[in-house]
Amino acid sequence: MNNRARIFDGLEVPANFVLGVATSAWQIEGDLAGRGACNWDEFANIPGKVVDGATGEPACDHVNRIEEDLDLLAWLGVDTYRFSISWARVIPGGVGPISAAGIDFYDRLVNGLIDRGIAPVPTLFHWDTPLAIEHNGGWTNRETAHQFADYARAMASHFGSKIQQWATLNEPWCSAFLGYCAGYFAPGRMEPKASLEAAYNLILGHGLAVNAMREVGANNIGIVLNVIPCVAETPEMESATEHIDGMQNRLFLDLLAGKGVSDLTRDSCASITDWAFVRDSDNVVLSTPIDWVGENYYTINRIAAPGVSDIVAIGQDTSMFPACPPANFAPRGERTDMGWEIFPEGLLMALRQINESLPDIPLWVCENGMAAPDSIDDPERIAYLRAHIAQAIAAREEGLDVRGYFAWSLMDNLEWASGWTKKFGLIRVDPATGEREPKASARWYRELLARR
Repeated sequence: MNNRARIFDGLEVPANFVLGVATSAWQIEGDLAGRGACNWDEFANIPGKVVDGATGEPACDHVNRIEEDLDLLAWLGVDTYRFSISWARVIPGGVGPISAAGIDFYDRLVNGLIDRGIAPVPTLFHWDTPLAIEHNGGWTNRETAHQFADYARAMASHFGSKIQQWATLNEPWCSAFLGYCAGYFAPGRMEPKASLEAAYNLILGHGLAVNAMREVGANNIGIVLNVIPCVAETPEMESATEHIDGMQNRLFLDLLAGKGVSDLTRDSCASITDWAFVRDSDNVVLSTPIDWVGENYYTINRIAAPGVSDIVAIGQDTSMFPACPPANFAPRGERTDMGWEIFPEGLLMALRQINESLPDIPLWVCENGMAAPDSIDDPERIAYLRAHIAQAIAAREEGLDVRGYFAWSLMDNLEWASGWTKKFGLIRVDPATGEREPKASARWYRELLARR
């Protein structure tokens, strides 16, 4: 076997399978002076909240290096680019008129992508709530759902037919439970009851936004979840696993499917909430038909008895699951720098779970990648990407309507509370200078696109 054949190891990508890369606004844009403040700006300024003290300035200085980054995307040869729009950049206070300077940046980004033959796929909310809205309760305030819909309508109206695929929310589980329950993410609240209300209002905002966008002619609108398969390591952990699966996955899938909040979920959280914020009349909005569902996949949740494992994996902690019974997360074998077990087969499991809850809706893998040591030579990332793309293609062969795959991430960036300490990029970014340099994984991905 020659070297070229070995690096692809039999991976054959169908001609109509879309390949792209993804980023998010707060992690790469910088230029805080050019937008309103958001919850992550305030959070990052609290000592100790971001492990290395990094803030959103300059991040990757993407706003000022947009042409360079567009050229990198063209060099990669990707079909599509998933990015997020900073709500606070286009509407600095969260409500009110659109900022001319803010929308100009996204006009340049969208037009630059189209000029290079790359399809733009914007996400409207990737965790960066305008600060004025956060100070008014953020996603624990039902009004935020309506304000989000107004912002979504404005974006859909502005971009019109230039955008052929939209996402409303990215990983509402993270916004709700990392932000309002565990306090690990912005806004840093540790209020389990409030986190459930935030989760509900996020899906309400999604439904309102889909309807608002369609009123001004937008189509092909979806939502991006992070469904994580949950596996009990022993029979006595089945109940805890069911609860964690309920908070991680079923709560969101059930709301989107029009089932409301299940009796099982209500009962499992009865000790912390009476669910008075749930309205039966909301179901028609919560379950607004969508055109596609995205899955961000990185690992699985293995649930064991307390004390079984001392492995620390970011995001795998019972404090992040409201009303969670005693349990322990126990990843196995090879892990990424985030502590996450590398388990490619879990992607197929997650796609099956989504399809079971929301059948016959096209699926996209909207994020997948690994944090690895800071090196231009990153063979472990190549192996990771290859194995997971193969699972996405296997899902297609099984009959699931999987349309494409976005690698996370285009470039090293601010990994939220982990700052610059975790490296997910195909392109290396020097935090001090902003210099970009393609890694071996970028060259591998580029050749994969070219040979397809």
